[in-house]
Amino acid sequence: MLFPYARLRLHDYLAQHADDPGVRSDLALLRAEHDAESPRAPDLPPWNPEAYIFWLMDRDRKSTGLKALQGRIWEAGYRAGELQGKGEVFPDVRPALTRWHDAGKTIAIYSSGSVQAQRNLFANTTAGDLTPFLSGYFDTTTGPKREAASYRQIAAALRHPVSAVLFISDVTVELDAAHAAGMRTVLCTRGPALPDDSPTDHPRIRSFAELA
Repeated sequence: MLFPYARLRLHDYLAQHADDPGVRSDLALLRAEHDAESPRAPDLPPWNPEAYIFWLMDRDRKSTGLKALQGRIWEAGYRAGELQGKGEVFPDVRPALTRWHDAGKTIAIYSSGSVQAQRNLFANTTAGDLTPFLSGYFDTTTGPKREAASYRQIAAALRHPVSAVLFISDVTVELDAAHAAGMRTVLCTRGPALPDDSPTDHPRIRSFAELA
């Protein structure tokens, strides 16, 4: 629901918020991204904000400027009451967040979606508002999810030694980067065990209930 909504509302949102400093900053970042990749992308359209944004959406690109702008559009949609759907979470998520929060753990999210988008999603889930459990949100402005430096920066922002942080993901290369930075790691794969599950050096779980 969210991605089609952002596509549908893009033109009007840009027109209505042309003078918004945040939107202008997002567009400047998108222009810089466009200029940087032009030589490598022969199918890239000439610079036009809407055309370039649609081009990125069609390729599911993890563009920082795109994600920030999508988050703004979704925030406006929630405020206007046009977005009322709930983000789905697995049934073990809220009990685990409650358990960790009550134990005094710092819980943070690292996503390719913008911080604003994360706040919107976690405030509107099938398990209720999960934002009270979360102490931090990180997106690609921190750095790429496949580079160790990003995880060291997150640990510093959380004011924890990097070795005290446990990073959970379903993407092995992200876990490799976090492990290289010094974090503890867990691979979370949902569903029944499969015979061809790829071997991994990361401990594997299938539910947050498996984590003490």
